[in-house]
Amino acid sequence: MVQGHKFQDLEETGAALVAYINSSQPEKLMEVKSDNLAIFDQHVETKKFVTQILKGVAEIEESASQRLLDLEEEKKHREHELESLEEQLRQCTAKSQITDSELQFLQGELERLRNSEHELQTLQNEVDEDTTEVIPSAVYVAQVYYLITRIKWEYDTQPSILKGVHYGADLATPINIDTSLRSRSDVSDQLWDFVSSEW
Repeated sequence: MVQGHKFQDLEETGAALVAYINSSQPEKLMEVKSDNLAIFDQHVETKKFVTQILKGVAEIEESASQRLLDLEEEKKHREHELESLEEQLRQCTAKSQITDSELQFLQGELERLRNSEHELQTLQNEVDEDTTEVIPSAVYVAQVYYLITRIKWEYDTQPSILKGVHYGADLATPINIDTSLRSRSDVSDQLWDFVSSEW
């Protein structure tokens, strides 16, 4: 039923088309055909132009996508470099702090050594002054004692030992007295015995 209805519509359309063609003038048909061909040619040109535009847009989109991917990759690379530089900066900062601490410690040590050197120099100067003043007088006193007693003492003995040599007129007599075993008066008497009473 439905197919019959469609066929009938087709027949009516065909009949109307035949009637139109029969009623139309050939010149008009040629003009319509020419216009139709021009429209078709224009449609083909437009299609080619639109195809080129779409192809260009696709190429631009592909290029832009590739550029975007390249920029993303470059961004990741820069972020990695930035992280690496930040880590190096942290390490350098830590080393700098350690170096600053070591430098402060070494400066303190240097200052302490300078103070010690200054103190040693002061002591050296005092010793030099004392030596300049005391030693000549001590040497003088020792020479006077030797001229009177004719005893030359050894000074590298233990504190309680008196050791030396008495140079008499005829012979030299060694002296070796342990003062811890004898009284001071006995030691004094023994030493005075070496001294000649003849002037």
